[in-house]
Amino acid sequence: MINQTEAEHLIGLEKKRVDNQSYNFPMASEVLSVPLVCMQGRENFLLDINRGSISLKCTYQKRHSKTIILVRLDVNGPPHTNPDIESAPLPILEPYVGKRMPECHLHVYVEGFGSRWAIPIPEDNFSDTKNIFSTLDDFMDYCNVVKPPKIQKGLF
Repeated sequence: MINQTEAEHLIGLEKKRVDNQSYNFPMASEVLSVPLVCMQGRENFLLDINRGSISLKCTYQKRHSKTIILVRLDVNGPPHTNPDIESAPLPILEPYVGKRMPECHLHVYVEGFGSRWAIPIPEDNFSDTKNIFSTLDDFMDYCNVVKPPKIQKGLF
């Protein structure tokens, strides 16, 4: 586990692709993991694209050290219920204690909870969650991927 300050630092780091390899956007029921590195080259990350068996269901997540989920965007997946505790561990989560999030929501790393907290998708950051390709671009922007991997976006 990492502390909250370190998680926020890692999320904020500028990231880039590790090489010029081209990847195909996954088909239904497929998963793609793409390595990323921070601009200074000291921290490694993974960008995961997990397509559900239903064509518009998709999960995007950014991991650190292969196992720590820093940010995960669930699009058209099952609703999520946040922990029902006396007080939220972060002020941004206060309105969402014990609340059920809709099918489209954003998981954020919370020290002591991992990725068990979610918030509604910030509309300022995600323009069209019905378009899985623009949502991927928005997710990479949200995660500060300044030199994104080459991902071929076909017809789905």
